[in-house]
Amino acid sequence: MKEAPGIVSGTRRLLRRLRDTMAGSGTAQERLDRIVRIVAAELVAEVCSAYIMRAGEVLELFATQGLRPEAIHRTRLRVGEGLVGLIAATARPLALNDAQAHSGFAYRPETGEEIYHSFMGVPILRGGRVLGVLVIQNRTSRHYDEDEIEVLQTIAMIVAELAAGGELVSPREIAESRTAGMLPVRLVGIRLNPGLAIGPAVLHEPPLQIRQVVSEDVPAEIERLREAVAAMRDAIDQLVLDSRGLGAGEHRDILETYRMFAADRGWVSRIADAVRGGLTAEAAVQKIRDETSRRMLQASDPYLRERLVDLEDLANRLQRHLSKHIPDVTFNELPPEFILVARTLGPAELMDYSHRRIAGLVLEEGSPTAHVAIVARALEIPVVGRVENATDRIEAGDIVIVDGEHAQILIRPSEDIRQSTTAAIEARTRRRAFHESLSSAPAITRDGIGIRLMLNAGLLIDMAQLASTGAEGVGLFRTELPLMVRDSFPAVDDQTEFYRRVFEYAGERPVVFRTLDIGGDKILPYLPHIVEENPAMGWRAIRIGLDRPAMLREQLRALIRAAEGRHLRVKFPMVAELPEFERARALLNMELARANDEGRMLPASVEVGVMLEVPALLWQLSELCERVDFLSVGTNDLMQFLFACDRGNPRLADRYDPLSAPVLRLLREVVAQANASSVPLSMCGDMAANPLEAMVLIALGFRTLSTPGAAIGPLKAMIRSLDLGALADYVNEISARPDHSLKSKFEAYARDHLIAL
Repeated sequence: MKEAPGIVSGTRRLLRRLRDTMAGSGTAQERLDRIVRIVAAELVAEVCSAYIMRAGEVLELFATQGLRPEAIHRTRLRVGEGLVGLIAATARPLALNDAQAHSGFAYRPETGEEIYHSFMGVPILRGGRVLGVLVIQNRTSRHYDEDEIEVLQTIAMIVAELAAGGELVSPREIAESRTAGMLPVRLVGIRLNPGLAIGPAVLHEPPLQIRQVVSEDVPAEIERLREAVAAMRDAIDQLVLDSRGLGAGEHRDILETYRMFAADRGWVSRIADAVRGGLTAEAAVQKIRDETSRRMLQASDPYLRERLVDLEDLANRLQRHLSKHIPDVTFNELPPEFILVARTLGPAELMDYSHRRIAGLVLEEGSPTAHVAIVARALEIPVVGRVENATDRIEAGDIVIVDGEHAQILIRPSEDIRQSTTAAIEARTRRRAFHESLSSAPAITRDGIGIRLMLNAGLLIDMAQLASTGAEGVGLFRTELPLMVRDSFPAVDDQTEFYRRVFEYAGERPVVFRTLDIGGDKILPYLPHIVEENPAMGWRAIRIGLDRPAMLREQLRALIRAAEGRHLRVKFPMVAELPEFERARALLNMELARANDEGRMLPASVEVGVMLEVPALLWQLSELCERVDFLSVGTNDLMQFLFACDRGNPRLADRYDPLSAPVLRLLREVVAQANASSVPLSMCGDMAANPLEAMVLIALGFRTLSTPGAAIGPLKAMIRSLDLGALADYVNEISARPDHSLKSKFEAYARDHLIAL
């Protein structure tokens, strides 16, 4: 939003007065006192107050014009308490024409503020941290507009210089409150990438401090901005070029998208407008960054919130180019191996570090679909995200254990835990080497039964595991994952090119494409998101595809074009009844006819299957088997529907076991029906990836398992140590028992028969 000329000139005059105050004599307290007086006069406010954060997340009134002087250094509010505490807790501005009517209003009699009704406050921010709150108040009801809020936010940037300078509140006071005790600490988060790592902590460099907020020469600042933007774009181009050494994959596509963000002229134009309003280039970058953050953090869509990380990365880079402070983080100042700790991290920031040195990554934010998580997977770095207060609790040099498997980190662990973790990492390395040595060995049981091990994939980078694991093909390619990191639904030509690359990676190995399984917990940012009471059982997967046939037809059209002369295998997810499958297959037939009419080369063959994951379909299995070319069991959804158990609910996570009599009976019947109809059957759910559960599946009659690449080595070791005939007899003997779970009995059998689990 461009400001009117009058507002711009008034803001410049105010900024000049504040700049002179900051550069003047006196202590930090004296300069803060002058600032609140100037702001009150210039903004025609009867009150201007500055609250500064002290140790223990307490906001103390440090300066005021209008409230009673005796309240200074006496009035204190905790974060979240009162309107001031609410602003600090949310890091968002608040404007009210009747503050005392707000449910969060907290009255402090020593201030005398009961006579003031209208209220506007903004957070004092530095590097993403709240350092305090700046407030203005008036007696009469007054509507503060967006321009006034923006002006107060700009003033808060200047106050942040004082607050961050260490003169108002000693840095030692804050540091000691954050690191009290320095005892071992365990923090939990979410798993973004599995694995185990230990090493000294390196804190990701925070944004640079802005030394000067107010511009003295606008044309010179505009030129500095132009030069810095050009230098930043050149550096990003080089970063993308360097990434080619990691091979092709989704991480490359993400970095290309990041380069597109950097080329966004609208973003640079908004920064230039802020410079013309009287800010230095650095302060203008920070201003636009804060405005963008406020807008995107209000969005409920997790994808849009994750893109904020990329934009913050760009803002940090541009500020470094403006200051000529471009750190080289890849050389001798870093330990040989370390744990990187950050609030957020962009994909390019991760690439700035020598990835061979990063043992693990800890983030305060993040999600599995965040760009940095996808790049970290490409680099095989264990990552735990959403670890609250990680950057506050971890000091540079602290020994940190990153346990990606269990989504936890250990800070300053005891010596015995360090030793056991190091031993576990060494054991994992040995096991991994052993499993990799089996990549070319056949998956055949000791009594000669061959098992087909396939790969679950969803990104191009996953396809590289075909060769490294010895998988016989891709049993499940999740086509929705690449679409979740895009800003719009891709055109048919773009989809065709992507699927063609999947075929090229696979070579002669088969690939089974699952059509879009979106909805539920997999949201595309460019589709309307409907809040549902039971999203896992709501509008998702084939239901969306049949309600939006144009989208499904475009995907099928792209698959047909990509499969010219090749074997095309497609399966539809979440099918609940035969008519749904028939409608979906009819759309595929329409696209095959279209390709034929256009004179295109058709696939050499087309096989169509169904994901068996809705229990209702179990009672139509015989009719279904007459219509499909293959079946795939998806246990993740099937189990939660079978037990009416939300798999995402931690209270229910271990309540129902797939190795229970009802599940074994169900799966046995599915195997029998598929065999009777000569329909190929595979398992591609989580059960297939667990060696113990996979052992039982094989005993029930499954001969094709599709799993993540990391599971193939352990599965192959289990299969090659297994006497299937004896195991099948044992499973037949105990599978009718009414136990809650038969897991312990199968574990005991595996131990007694030396089966490698």
